[in-house]
Amino acid sequence: MTSESTAVNLPSGEDAVEHPDENASNAEGAVAEHIANGDDAADETVSNGDDAADETVSDGEDADDAAEETPLSRLEEEGDVAADYLEELLDIADIDGDIDIEVRNGRSYLSVVGDDEAEGLDILVGNDGEVLEALQELTRLSVLAATGNRSRLVLDISGYRGERSVRLQEIAEKAVERVKAGERSVHLEPMSSYERKIVHDSVAELGFGSESEGEGAGRHIVVSAD
Repeated sequence: MTSESTAVNLPSGEDAVEHPDENASNAEGAVAEHIANGDDAADETVSNGDDAADETVSDGEDADDAAEETPLSRLEEEGDVAADYLEELLDIADIDGDIDIEVRNGRSYLSVVGDDEAEGLDILVGNDGEVLEALQELTRLSVLAATGNRSRLVLDISGYRGERSVRLQEIAEKAVERVKAGERSVHLEPMSSYERKIVHDSVAELGFGSESEGEGAGRHIVVSAD
């Protein structure tokens, strides 16, 4: 990755919107602008191999095993850098939210949560988690720009990933049922590498096989009896 990745850094607080009454209406535009500014860089990150590294399960390995040797201090640093990036984004968009950092299974996990009255976090999730996935890639790029290290951190907002995980397990179970009913193989919808790993694990627990096919945004899981 070239030094161009630093272009996704958010502007300083001095450039934030000065009129509080307009912040809520401008929040989506602020988020969209930063995602647009970093989309090409995020796409380059995936095409350079991050997607494959996240999902080594397709080659019969556990994705988390690939990161077990990452020093705890480095993961903690990644979490701190990512939290600073997200805090600045929340300030610019005038969105209230607390950031929790956790290190487990060789990854940094960051969760942005708000109270029941908090508004705007849904903007950072988007339809079917599309904005969340883009924001996760941008956050990873901010870590790369600051530390020189590629990150496999996972970002969650308002518990979306937990709810999505339940849905993914249901998708895996339904695919397995279709194979049991006689279908040779079942092609699932395209998913991110993180989500594919959840499905791979769920299918394996049910005693069936799965592999990933396709490239880029079209990469998806095929479930079979093998």
